[in-house]
Amino acid sequence: MSTKVSYPFWYGGAASMAACMVTHPLDLAKVRLQTATKPGQSLASMVYQIITKEGFFKIYSGLTASLLRQATYSTARFGIYEWLKESYVTKYNVQPTTSVLLPMSMLAGALGGLVGNPSDVVNIRMQNDSSLPVAQRRNYRNAFDGIFRIVKEENISTLFRGLTPNLVRGVLMTASQVVTYDLAKGLLVDHLNLDPAKKSTHFSASLLAGLVATTVCSPADVVKTRIMNAKGASDGGALTILSKAVKNEGVGFMFRGWLPSFIRLGPHTIVTFLALEQLRKYKIGMF
Repeated sequence: MSTKVSYPFWYGGAASMAACMVTHPLDLAKVRLQTATKPGQSLASMVYQIITKEGFFKIYSGLTASLLRQATYSTARFGIYEWLKESYVTKYNVQPTTSVLLPMSMLAGALGGLVGNPSDVVNIRMQNDSSLPVAQRRNYRNAFDGIFRIVKEENISTLFRGLTPNLVRGVLMTASQVVTYDLAKGLLVDHLNLDPAKKSTHFSASLLAGLVATTVCSPADVVKTRIMNAKGASDGGALTILSKAVKNEGVGFMFRGWLPSFIRLGPHTIVTFLALEQLRKYKIGMF
């Protein structure tokens, strides 16, 4: 009987940070589309606009905040999810079913959303900063400077602005992403006889996970972005921002940027799980 391997808690965060390096420009374009007052612009035109008007390296605006977000949010949600699964297997000596995996992933996603909220606020602000009028720009030097200035110039509670939709998104993202990946990988191996160690199996399962996660998370993601990017009390609270958006743009605004979200989240999910599987294969950091 093979011994169950306990992988390091940080594997998920490290894999997500690697994916972040690849998909950050797409994430930046997605945030710009979600905060735009005039819908209709495409992902390609947004990327082109950023490069031509602001400079090529501006497509990596806010990268430090994105990396910090993955280091906190993804490390927590992946680590807690895997720990819960391992604890279940150790206690009951059986693989958890979908009905067990879902509440595990929801709890992990909520805790990840809580831990990662401050870096998420800074991330969204840094990515959208160049699109604001010069007088309204915050000009954070990096993620840590952003957190320090928010606490100093605003209030520590600002770091937890948009927490509710972020918790909802964390729950939806983790439940749809990691559970879908686990189930899809199991189906591919058990019913299509694919090799569980092959990258093609990991690619197929992660692509499906990215598609499901994008669709499930789009409304919460758009609402979260609007709230976190708000200037402060003058923009009103979460309900005010949401009601104004619905009134002025219709409920369809909650699915604005779905395609760029998928174009970004699809590769991000694929790279994350490919990197995660390689970390597990070579047992990086394990002695």
